Amino acid sequence: MLRYGNNDVETARLGMAVSRRVSLRAVERNRIKRLVRDSFRHRRHGLPCADILVIAHRDAAGQPGPALRTELDALWSRVRPLKPSRATGKMTG
Repeated sequence: MLRYGNNDVETARLGMAVSRRVSLRAVERNRIKRLVRDSFRHRRHGLPCADILVIAHRDAAGQPGPALRTELDALWSRVRPLKPSRATGKMTG
């Protein structure tokens, strides 16, 4: 799963959530995080300026590396620039 929103810097930033529910083994969770970071590093230049959060699911732990990379590439291609927020920080009503 992937969620994203605008940021104030001129590059994309990555955040990850790989909990113990995904796998009880730290080795497996670290493998998933390593694959996500590597995939992001290769696709970062083509992504809009956004904060991107990748949330791993249970089925990610059993997938081989190439399958995870293919799925990540599909996720990166779905990230589109968002409209800039015009909020001034005040609520009117």
